[in-house]
Amino acid sequence: MKRALESVAIVALLSVSLTSSIHASDHGTMGQTFPIIEPDLLATIEGRLKHLQATGEIDRMNATFAKRAEAKVRRPVPVAGISRATEARVWDYDPSVSVDHDVRDTKGNMIARAGQAVNPLDFVTMHQALVFVDGDSKTQMAWATERYSDLKAKIILVSGAPLEEMTNRQRRFYFDQEGRLTGRLGIRHTPAVVEQAGRVLKISEIVLKGAD
Repeated sequence: MKRALESVAIVALLSVSLTSSIHASDHGTMGQTFPIIEPDLLATIEGRLKHLQATGEIDRMNATFAKRAEAKVRRPVPVAGISRATEARVWDYDPSVSVDHDVRDTKGNMIARAGQAVNPLDFVTMHQALVFVDGDSKTQMAWATERYSDLKAKIILVSGAPLEEMTNRQRRFYFDQEGRLTGRLGIRHTPAVVEQAGRVLKISEIVLKGAD
């Protein structure tokens, strides 16, 4: 309390000192003066919006946005750095992760302690293979759809038009958005197949004859 009173006193003294030492003088008008105009920003924005609405510009902007969004859904941005496989390659991927906190099941039983490495394949079984293909390649699409049914694998496109393929082929397709799966698994070429092999994932990049 004492320190707070001292601080207030100091501020008061400084205010008196500054007030007594500063003197205002009228030097007259040095040149033409203009009033300071500060337009209401919200009023300006509102006026602009009303103008856009009246001219139909807002509807045109919404239509353009909708078309762009639809185009990205129908044909997502291709995954960068993926090309056709020209050399067969096979490797194992260990999906183990180190948890940063204790993990328990719904009954409170300890599954893993903080800092422990956990392999998801110890708890779940991967019943379907993951098949990565170039959706713009007729050869890769034909190979994948003829070889794998919906029950046997999930076919994941790294480029192409998944919605169009679903309509034409009457089956489900997926898309590797932003290359999250291929990036994590180290896949650089297609077609590539990911299957469970015990406690690891076996990944194969496959060379197709006559691939376009």
